Amino acid sequence: MGRLDHGHLNVPAAALAPAPPRSLADTRLPEALVVDIILRRLARVGELRAADLAGQLGVALSVIEPVLAGLRAQGLLVVPRRGSFDADVCYALSQAGRQQATEAGARGQYAGSLPVALSDYVRQVRRQATRGLAIDRQAVRRALGDAVVSEALLTRLGTALNSGRSIYLYGPSGAGKTFLAQRLARTAIGTIRVPRALYVEGEIIQFFDPLVHVPVEQLAPAGLLDRQAAVDRRWVETRRPVVATGGELTLAALDLEPGRSAHGLQAPPQLKANNGVLIVDDLGRQRVPVRELMNRWIVPLDRGVDFMTLPTGASFELPFDVTVIFSSNLTPAAIGDPALLRRLAYKIPVGALDEEGYRRVVRQACARAGFEHSEFAADFLIRVLHAEYDLALYATIPYDVIGKLRDRALFLGEPARLDAESLRWAWDLYLAPDGGPDGARSLDDLR
Repeated sequence: MGRLDHGHLNVPAAALAPAPPRSLADTRLPEALVVDIILRRLARVGELRAADLAGQLGVALSVIEPVLAGLRAQGLLVVPRRGSFDADVCYALSQAGRQQATEAGARGQYAGSLPVALSDYVRQVRRQATRGLAIDRQAVRRALGDAVVSEALLTRLGTALNSGRSIYLYGPSGAGKTFLAQRLARTAIGTIRVPRALYVEGEIIQFFDPLVHVPVEQLAPAGLLDRQAAVDRRWVETRRPVVATGGELTLAALDLEPGRSAHGLQAPPQLKANNGVLIVDDLGRQRVPVRELMNRWIVPLDRGVDFMTLPTGASFELPFDVTVIFSSNLTPAAIGDPALLRRLAYKIPVGALDEEGYRRVVRQACARAGFEHSEFAADFLIRVLHAEYDLALYATIPYDVIGKLRDRALFLGEPARLDAESLRWAWDLYLAPDGGPDGARSLDDLR
């Protein structure tokens, strides 16, 4: 699973910011959970000012003051130093507090920001939903960049994106499906708020992932007198997420981890992609049978909700506000029955280019490789090599073939050649048409 460079436009999202909690009751978290997190935190860092502790927990000082007072009354905290203000008071664990911290560590290791309650997360996902975000022709064209796409395909892609529903791109290898999926993800514009962690029925789920979520600002730490913070720092403002998965995807990866990690459970990729885009690339190459994998998506794609199972066996419902883009060499009929295919809202074939489009790609491939454009190269590829092998004009072939000639020129330290012999040499490396090394042309033959 990885993050893509999705190049969105940044639009203001301050109006979507969750209201910060003013008290412990506002967090909708059990006091025992907050106590455990405070004890673990102090056990790790030692002495902390009250304001710094509140800042590390992501809340205003007013939220944890009653908890700190209770822990001090129980003899679990001591005050080694005082300041001029309540926020300056320093806290540390007493001997009894260290014992309690050890017991808290046995129950779990999480000691970060206070988690966000599930109900608050559900409310926020609905407020910043992708549905209703209009995407016009210019936006799709900007996202595609220099991709060579017919007007007919452009219209299909744009229509599908405006639905906010699933998109199934299918076609032969080399047609450019993965490239298109990655470019389409750039239309996920704007910013959203994602929680650092979630609290669900006694479990903490690590949510924010720096490999997926791109923060758009760094919030300043709480001030000395920040008793009522203006921003809930348990949330991070990020660009709409774009999550990419491929052949490594398994059914288990789509649910919460069955065991505890050092910092709680880990959110699966589709949960991290909420209010954004999830790309499932190379569908059919996963180790799990494709029909089993696709059956996992029926309810989320149809109803807009997903169900997760906790290690205790309890399950809970979550909103599924994700534009899923599948990319596969398999036709729709090969991956599921009619019930599943109805849930795949847009099934879009991606095929070969026409000759004009292919020549544009050759020109782009030459420019990317640093070569002067050669009409001869385009002619030879189309009229000779594609014709000899009865191979359609797929968009990725010029990049792969011409890129090999750039690599060879760098190795040899000589100017690149786009003559017939060189093009055929690169073509053979791309397609391996002879089925093995016996018939392959050698570099010495070309010198």
